Amino acid sequence: MTETEMEIQLNEPLVPVEEYLAAGVHIGTQQKSKDMKRFIYRVRGDGLYILDIRETDDRIKTAAKFLSQYDPMKILVVTSRQYGQYPARKFAETIGGVAATGRFIPGMLTNQNLNGYMEPGVVVVTDPIGDSQAIREAVQCGIPVVALCDTNNMTSFIDLVIPTNNKGRKALSMVYYLLTKEMLHLRGISTSLTVEDFETEL
Repeated sequence: MTETEMEIQLNEPLVPVEEYLAAGVHIGTQQKSKDMKRFIYRVRGDGLYILDIRETDDRIKTAAKFLSQYDPMKILVVTSRQYGQYPARKFAETIGGVAATGRFIPGMLTNQNLNGYMEPGVVVVTDPIGDSQAIREAVQCGIPVVALCDTNNMTSFIDLVIPTNNKGRKALSMVYYLLTKEMLHLRGISTSLTVEDFETEL
């Protein structure tokens, strides 16, 4: 199946497939984990694994529905990735959630005496590798985890996987933008935000 055929088969994607492709959402790494195998569409000549955009689109819709069950103030978005920080903060700010960007302070979810201790209902992480401390603490507290997962990620402690390039600046902006837009849509709110509003300055 060519990329064009993949486009035809998408049922009402959140954005035209060309926009997903232009943002590089489908471009994975040169490693694949057994956990992410089912989201991989093919391997490119240069050894990069390519994610199935249909799965990404579908999972963004599922994640938006799942997150919409929570009080927005109970949604914690975590990212240590530089390119994830701006879009993650923008997402949290727009939906009324909380963002923890940069280094995740150990004990933020487990140590009640810690200044900055939080009790979220759900945690969204940008990269299970960089955000492993947040995942560990969420699991310890029985808090569900939604994660943006690349082809090399392990997903054993993740409740809901969004398969995507979680390293690229444009890809992270696109995914956080679509997640925001879809959550607002489910609340019956139309927004004038565009993907550019989620893009961090280089």
